[in-house]
Amino acid sequence: MEAHAADFRSEGGDDETTERLKLDYRKADLSKRERALCDYAVKLTEDPGNIDAEDLQPLREVGLTDKDIHDAVQVIAYFNYINRIADALGTDLEPEMPPRPEGWGA
Repeated sequence: MEAHAADFRSEGGDDETTERLKLDYRKADLSKRERALCDYAVKLTEDPGNIDAEDLQPLREVGLTDKDIHDAVQVIAYFNYINRIADALGTDLEPEMPPRPEGWGA
């Protein structure tokens, strides 16, 4: 078993959920809260200049507080930042991480 997959499953996922999340979270069986967070993370990652108050409404509808939203933004932004640093410096993937699947992110 690959280390990163085991780590992810230890957070509550099973093999099938893990595989679905790796390929496309929209096809995974997520709670409304998890789906809202993923949707927000995608928009913040792909289109940060167009985030506005309207984008926070789905998060609030699933019970997230301003503190929860702040924490989510910090985590999303950190991962975007550190991945861009790694990409810019040509950092190799960790040996236990597989290459991205064909069509990933399409």
